[in-house]
This record gives sequence, C-alpha cells and structure tokens, in this order.
Amino acid sequence: MHTPSKRFTKSRRPLLLALIAALVASLVLAGCGSDKKKEAGDERPQSQPTEGGTQLAAVWPLTGLPAPATTPNHPVIVVKIDNSRASDPQYGLGSADMVVEEMVEGGYTRLAVAFYSKLPKKVGPVRSARASDIGIVKPTHAVLVASGAAPKTKGRLNQAGIRLYEEGSKGTYRDRSEHDALHSVFIDLPKFATSVKKKAIVPANYLPWGTESDYVGVRPAKTISVRFSPITTTVFKWNGKKYLNTDTYARRGDQFKADSVLVIRTREGDAGYLDPAGNKVPETLFFGQGTFLLFHKGQALRGTWTKADRAAPLELSTAAGPVKVPAGHVWVELLPGDNFGGKLTYTP
Repeated sequence: MHTPSKRFTKSRRPLLLALIAALVASLVLAGCGSDKKKEAGDERPQSQPTEGGTQLAAVWPLTGLPAPATTPNHPVIVVKIDNSRASDPQYGLGSADMVVEEMVEGGYTRLAVAFYSKLPKKVGPVRSARASDIGIVKPTHAVLVASGAAPKTKGRLNQAGIRLYEEGSKGTYRDRSEHDALHSVFIDLPKFATSVKKKAIVPANYLPWGTESDYVGVRPAKTISVRFSPITTTVFKWNGKKYLNTDTYARRGDQFKADSVLVIRTREGDAGYLDPAGNKVPETLFFGQGTFLLFHKGQALRGTWTKADRAAPLELSTAAGPVKVPAGHVWVELLPGDNFGGKLTYTP
C-alpha cells in the first residue's frame, strides 16, 4: 500500500483548508439567501401557518365553498355590529362569510360578523364585545373588532387568548352622517387587515360542511321566526333561492343572503356585571350540548349539537348519524332555550 509522504500531505493542506473555507462561505451565503426568500415569502398567503399544519383546503372554512389555492394574508376577522334600530343602516353584511346573532342585555341582540374571503371597506356600526363572543371567535383563530368592552369582558377575552382591537385601531373611524354618536364607529377592513398579517392562521372548518345531497329536510319551513325576547324577533323567509332576514337593518343591496339558517338552542349565564342602564348582562354559554334546527331550501331538520368547550368545533347529529351542512353562507342563531325566554316557530 502506498503511503503519502509528509511533503505531499503538507502541500495539500492549504488547498484543503481553502476548499473547506469556500464551502462554509457558500453555506452561509445560501442561508442568507434563504432568509431573504423567507422574508419575501412572508408576504405570500402560502407562507401562513394553518391549524393542524395543513394548507388551506379546497373550501373556505367559514362557508365550505370552493376556495383558491392560496390563503388570505390576514386572519378571520370578527366584527361586533349593533342590531338595534339605531344601527340602521348596517354596512358590510353582504360581504360576510357568516353571521352569528347573540343575546345581549335589555332584550336586544348583537351580531358577530365573520369576514375572511372578502373584506369590505366599510363595516359597522361597530359596538362592544361580550364574553359570549369567546365561544364564537375561539374556533376560528380570529381577531375580534369591537368599539370596546367592559373590564370583566376584556379580562375574559385575554384569558381565552382572543386579541381584541378597539376604536383607535388601524382602519377604525367615525362617521356621523347617518348615525348618532354611539353608533358612529366603523372600520375599513382592507386597511385594518394590513396590521394583523402576523396573526394569520387558516382555521379548521367552522361547520361540518357537506353537499346538497347530504341534506334531507323533514318538514317544510319557508318562514322562520326566532324570538329572543319580547322586543327582539328575527324573521327569515325562503324566496326560492335564499333565506332573507325580512326585518334587517342592512343597507339596501348589502344584505346577508343566507343559504341556510342554523338555530342553536343555548343556555344563558350571567356575565357578572350591569350595563349603564342597570340591566344584567347575559352570557351565551356556547358549549356543552343541546338541540338545533337546520333550515335549508325551505326544509327543516332537527337534531342535537355538541361542543366540548368554547374552543372546540361544533358537531351536529341526528339519530341517523352525523349531520353535514350544505356549503354556503349560514346565519347562526344562538337562541336561548325555552327556559331562558327564547322561542322558535316556523311555517311551511
């Protein structure tokens, strides 16, 4: 066997060291280059984190409708919108993915309106948040936009890990041309979205989405009356294509057109404080289990719902098995059970 001489070994050592140095330098430069690419990629929807480590599925998580291959460069945005006569006209509902109506103090309701696939420039009137919002917002990894919140509510939201953006946040502004001072807060969502890019997470499907063939209604239901209290009843009518809220405060041409109405019968708790008028502030307990009615294409289907905790997904079922909601825009009613004053009626 040939053994290299000491002279041969020494003569190669500088060259070997030079090669090693060059290799290290190239790796460093490659690392720098990948960092630059990563920084540039932060602006691309594909780079955003997704729940469970998966990319955006073929459907939008809040509607089940077909979605593009890329994800929005912002999180789901839930805006609290007033739902009293003073809110007339409401802006932005027609661009929402989903609307959730919840009970608040004094017998009134408020809307938690979720935006993801579309971001209108004017949304509102924006009103204050409630602890009831936790069960609505948490599963979506959304940011919550409200005009403010009571100290106890802020504490609850913070404890739940929900980021609250109040008046003064980027994109919020006052417009008193059509509303009084209390109902004059609005938000420009495209502008606001630029401030929450780092919060962007693609959520799991909010409802168990399915197809038209998955739905089998058992009773005709073309008019739905959802009575929250003696002073608040929300009525929907099936027009052959959509369920329309006949007593909406939405601006003309900006109404939310529901493919389905999902009425969840809930328990009501006490939020632990009074509003300025001295009314107890209720808290919708959107977790546990109860009954539901799903209205779609003029038909009604009754079943039971379960939600392990406020952050858990909603599961629907009947005696025949799991229920899937036909893909589309859904208006969700968190209606107090009969024992808490809620009442639901529907007619063919």
